[in-house]
Amino acid sequence: MKREIKIGIVGVGTIGSAHLNTLLNGQIKGCVLAGACDIDKKKQEYIKDTYPQIPVYEKYQDLIDSGLDGVIIATPHYLHPIIAEYAIERDVNVLTEKPFGVFTKGGAHLCKRAEEKSLVFGIMLNQRKNKLYRLAKKLIDEGEIGKICRSVWIITNWYRTQDYYNSDSWRGSWVGEGGGVLLNQAPHNLDLWQWLCGMPKSIYAVCKNGKYHQISVEDEATIFAEYENGATGVFITTTGDKYGTNRLEISGECGSILLEKGKLTLQRDGQKAKTYKDKDYNGHLEIIQDFVGAILGKKKIQTPACEGLKSLEISNCAYLSSYKGEKITLPINQDEFMSFLEEMQKNEDPVSKKDIKNQSFDGYKSKWSTNW
Repeated sequence: MKREIKIGIVGVGTIGSAHLNTLLNGQIKGCVLAGACDIDKKKQEYIKDTYPQIPVYEKYQDLIDSGLDGVIIATPHYLHPIIAEYAIERDVNVLTEKPFGVFTKGGAHLCKRAEEKSLVFGIMLNQRKNKLYRLAKKLIDEGEIGKICRSVWIITNWYRTQDYYNSDSWRGSWVGEGGGVLLNQAPHNLDLWQWLCGMPKSIYAVCKNGKYHQISVEDEATIFAEYENGATGVFITTTGDKYGTNRLEISGECGSILLEKGKLTLQRDGQKAKTYKDKDYNGHLEIIQDFVGAILGKKKIQTPACEGLKSLEISNCAYLSSYKGEKITLPINQDEFMSFLEEMQKNEDPVSKKDIKNQSFDGYKSKWSTNW
């Protein structure tokens, strides 16, 4: 008989409940859902009523200690590394939602600890499963456009209404979320940006806090990056543009790659442009399947958690740059960033969301999907 590993889920909000259903529907081979955890009493009761066969826990420690092989973490950001550390120290494999956390300090040590214990420690960088971005990576690595000279990513179709930020008390604040669009929506794009173009040597950024919404964190950011080889990059994102754009252009010495509206266009010197179209995929499902396969020893996970530290460092640098009004050189001074974060938390003016009318959440759900 083939072994089925036991998986638990911590946090059954929007994305956690999606993972729960994926596991219950038998879409992931080689595992069973062995339990779910959430501190919200209403969510606990919902799971008990809807899925009576699933053990439900209030404390993540109790779920992890129940004999799991692996745990999926889908909680607010600050808890990702805390729960991951608890699981790793108890020899439980971990797949965490993005971002890795709110800050990079301590992240490398946690990854090393998982490696020392021969545990799988992955992160949900599901957009790396997108066929077009994988093709772009292949073309760049094979030298099809030569050395990268410039990249520009306008990723402004992460539109969210005020209802989205009202839907959970932790959203839209430095204390609860630890950042805004760069930390919540755009980590996927920041990850792909550095995956394709490499990590920059320095960053200058302008982040606008509460420009479009009644929140304390940024809902618009513009990043200018410089690279060791002389290349430059610009990254623009927001949750305030109702008619947003998703356009990535990478220019090289002998060609260019354009990704927009589900198509990749490759242009090379002296050759006719080639266009490739998107193919269906389910990145979340594929990452979870990779996670299970890695635990079973069938393959290595393609999105190790250490990769999540790269996009997190970019967003941390952007916050620090915008705050100081100056260029930040990588690697980031982690202690300086922690001081900045503590100051933002301490001086945060609490946003009263109870006074906001129109509490229907249909407005943000209709714009949940992003056109990749």
